[in-house]
Amino acid sequence: MNAIVHLSIGATYLLLLAFGLFMLAATYLFAWWQKSTSIAENFLIAERRVNWFLGGSSIAASWIWAPAVFVSTLFAYQYGLAGLFWFTVPNMAALAIFALLAPRIRAKMPYGYTLPQWIGHALGDEKVHKLYLYPFFFYQLMSITVQLYAGGNLLALLLGIPVYQATAVVTIAMLAAIPLIYSLVSGLESSIITDFLQLAFIIVALIVLIPWSVSLAGIQSVRAGLAGLSGSANILNPQIAFSLGIVTSIGLIAGSVSDQQYWQRAFAIKEGHLRKAFIFGALAFGLVPILLGFLGFIGADPNFAATVPPGVDTSLIGVVVVSRLLPVWTVFFFVLMLLCALSSTLDSGMNAAASLWTTDVMKYTDEEKELMLRFEKGGALSDREKLTKHLLDLRRLSAARNTMIWLTILGFLVALAVIYIPGFELKQLWWVFNTVAACVMVPTILSLYWERLNPKGVFWGVLVAFFVGLPLFIYSNIIDKPVWIVSSALFVVGVTLVFCLAFPKPRKVASA
Repeated sequence: MNAIVHLSIGATYLLLLAFGLFMLAATYLFAWWQKSTSIAENFLIAERRVNWFLGGSSIAASWIWAPAVFVSTLFAYQYGLAGLFWFTVPNMAALAIFALLAPRIRAKMPYGYTLPQWIGHALGDEKVHKLYLYPFFFYQLMSITVQLYAGGNLLALLLGIPVYQATAVVTIAMLAAIPLIYSLVSGLESSIITDFLQLAFIIVALIVLIPWSVSLAGIQSVRAGLAGLSGSANILNPQIAFSLGIVTSIGLIAGSVSDQQYWQRAFAIKEGHLRKAFIFGALAFGLVPILLGFLGFIGADPNFAATVPPGVDTSLIGVVVVSRLLPVWTVFFFVLMLLCALSSTLDSGMNAAASLWTTDVMKYTDEEKELMLRFEKGGALSDREKLTKHLLDLRRLSAARNTMIWLTILGFLVALAVIYIPGFELKQLWWVFNTVAACVMVPTILSLYWERLNPKGVFWGVLVAFFVGLPLFIYSNIIDKPVWIVSSALFVVGVTLVFCLAFPKPRKVASA
C-alpha cells in the first residue's frame, strides 16, 4: 500500500486561497440577492427569516466540526462499532433536543438574541446573567481553538512537517482568516449560506470517497475492524457504555445546550420552521460520522495496520487511511471536505460571540432598547428615529466585527499554546470544554420549563460545578480512571440540579 501522501507548500496555500475566494464570492452574491431592511438585525440574526432547509443545513454543518470529522473516525478506530454508536447517537440527540427547546424559547422571548439574555430576563438577576457569559464566551473561544488545532495538525501531517514549524503556523493563520473575512461581510447570513454549500460538499465528498475506500480495502477489512483496536462490535457493550457512553452523552448534549451557535439559529429561523429545521439538521449530521466511521474500521483491521506518524494527533487516522488507499488527487478532495467542516464551525463561533457581545455586554439606554424592539415588531419610525436607529446599527455592527476579530486572534494564540502541551490531544480538549458547558446545562433547561427556578440556586450550583467538578474531571482524565471520569461528569450535572431544586422560589399565593 502507498505511503501517506505529502502535499507541497505551494499546493496547500493555493488550495486554501481557492477555498477562501469561493466562499467569499458566494457570500457577496447571496448578500446582493437577499435584500435586507436592517444591517444590524441581518448581521446578528438574519432578520429571523431563515427557512427550515437552509436553517437545518446550517445547524448540521455547524455541528460537523473537528470532533465530528476526526473523533468519530478515532472512536471507530479505537473502540469499534460501540465507540461509533456512542459518538453518533448522542450527537444527533444533542441537535434533536432543540426541536423542543427552540420553539419554547421563541414563544417566551420572540425577539431575543442570546441564551444569556433569556437567563437575565427570566431570573431578573444581573449576577447570574454575568456568570452565564463566562462559559458561553469560553465555549466560542474553544470552538475556534479546536478547529484551528485540528486543522493545523491535518495540514502539518499532509505537508510532512511538525505542526509547530513556521510553515504550519502560517497555514493555521490562513485557516482562521478565511472564515473571518467572509463572516465580516454579512455576519450570520454569510454563515448560513456558506454552511449550506459546505454541507453539500461534505456529503458529496463522503458519498464518493467512503464507498471507494471500502471497495479498495474490501468489505472483509471493515468486518475485521468492527471491534476497533480495543473495543467491541456490540454497540451496547456495558464497559464502553459506562466509560465512554455516559461521558460522551453528557458532554455532547451539554455542549449544544450551552452553545450560543444553536440558540442564535433558534432565534434566526422562522418560528414555524424550528422543529423541522433541527430534526433535519440532526439527521443530516448523523450521516457524516456514520460514513467516516468506516475509515476507522479499515484502519483498525490488523492486516491494514494504519498508524499515524509520531507526534501527530491520533484523531487524524482517517486521513492516513484515505491517503494509503486512494489516488493523490482524492486527498485534495478529502482535505477540502475537512476544510468545509472546520470553517462551518469557525464562522458560527465568530457570529455567536458577536451576538453575545452586542446583546449582553454592550450598554443601551432604555430609549434605544425600545426603539430596537419597536423596529423588530414592525412599528412606524419617524425620520429622526430612523436616523437614530441607523447610527445604533452602525455601532452594533462595529462592535460585532471587532468581537469576531479579537476572538479569532485569541483562539489562534490558544491553539498554538495547546500544540506545545505534551500528550494533549483533540479528544482531551473536546472533553474539557464540554464539561465547562455541562456546568450550565441543567439550569438552562429548567429556566424554560420551571417557573420556580431561583437565581440563588443557579449561581451556587454553577460555581460549585465549575470550581469543584471541572478540576475533578480534568484530574480524572489525567490519571485515566474510567470510574473517576464518569463520576466527576455526573457530579457536574448532579450538583447543579441539587442546588437548583434546593433553593426554589416560593410558590405564588393566589389572591382571594
